[in-house]
Amino acid sequence: MLQVPFIRQNKAFVLERLAVKNFKETHLVDEVLALDDKRKKLTLEYDETQAQVNSLSKEIGKLMAQGKKEEGEAQRAAVAALKDRLGPVNEELNATEKILHDTLVKLPNLPAGLVPRGNSPEENEEVRKGGKIPELYDGAVPHWDLAKQYDLIDFELGNKITGSGFPVYKNKGARLQRAMIQYFLDYNISKGYTEYAPPYLVNETSAYGTGQLPDKEGQMYHCTEDNLYLIPTAEVPVTNIYRDEIVKDTDLPIKMTAYTPCFRREAGSYGKDVRGLNRVHQFDKVELVQLVHPEVSYAALDEMVAHVEELLNQLELPYRILRLCGGDMSFTSALTYDFEVYSAAQQKWLEVSSVSNFEAYQTNRMKIRFKENNGKPQLVHSLNGSSLALPRILACILENNQTAEGIQIPTVLQSYFGSHII
Repeated sequence: MLQVPFIRQNKAFVLERLAVKNFKETHLVDEVLALDDKRKKLTLEYDETQAQVNSLSKEIGKLMAQGKKEEGEAQRAAVAALKDRLGPVNEELNATEKILHDTLVKLPNLPAGLVPRGNSPEENEEVRKGGKIPELYDGAVPHWDLAKQYDLIDFELGNKITGSGFPVYKNKGARLQRAMIQYFLDYNISKGYTEYAPPYLVNETSAYGTGQLPDKEGQMYHCTEDNLYLIPTAEVPVTNIYRDEIVKDTDLPIKMTAYTPCFRREAGSYGKDVRGLNRVHQFDKVELVQLVHPEVSYAALDEMVAHVEELLNQLELPYRILRLCGGDMSFTSALTYDFEVYSAAQQKWLEVSSVSNFEAYQTNRMKIRFKENNGKPQLVHSLNGSSLALPRILACILENNQTAEGIQIPTVLQSYFGSHII
């Protein structure tokens, strides 16, 4: 979340950046400042009253020791009256702090200066393209037909076991999934990332820390009896590893990677590109997370973008990189780059990765800080990105590499998969 002192010192700038994100509830900025004023006033009243209590309490002992019992009793009565005031002031202070916090978390992160203005995905900026769009042979079909033809994925069986959006991978389809996961992890580790295998369920505090709560509550599967959430991405448990920690500046950057299944309700998305693997409720993904010094977070973002781009080059897939406009960004991000790969059989671009810098928005919620030269603890910056989300990568590998003889496996995956063709 944003920090109140920053909002107070830069109100005009905050309002200008919120406008880039098309955030309409700008009245919340004034509410935050008014609540902070009230909090300060109540804190001062409480502290001054407590100081009076402490001062008078010391005098009582002196008066009693001097035999001035009547004056001592009068002081006791005064102290009691002051203490009676402390309770209600403290209650109002706690209530005000809670309202301030609950209002503050309704403000999104401020978009960075590079973020273009815009309201929809059509207004995102194309940064660059890579790879070559293949020319398919005359008998080419989309991946859902290939999955059936080669017995790779059973969508109907997933419907039977769970419901729509829960495909069952089988035979060489399951093997190709496993090959990609292993390759992505190995590549990430070779670039200095530490591998983690985190839980797939998180508590409210963890989901709040990365910004899934309260913004994306309706998109997550909620285990109500235990009040736990199925993770929508490994970003949530992995970033929370360092929640409430103060690390040394020499420990930065902290680079983490993890494979997990991901679970998303995708509420409101029915009917929009839902065929086959285009939009599912459970999918596999390998994630990157970095915690870095604030001065180098945008250099780290560029490094992560180049990392994901190299993966797509290795997979020999045509791709494009988009810088998201304000209206298409997530609530928590300061700057996001989306990667899309071209699905030749469907003749459309499919998103396969988002790489984002959150600056101190998440780490302020999680209190992830660093200390340098014995100075005051400062918030680190957090970043994450998909490397990669598997369903649409798999779809494009199947579609783009299909031939009359079979489906060619990208060279970099062949040793993991155990063959050059399906």
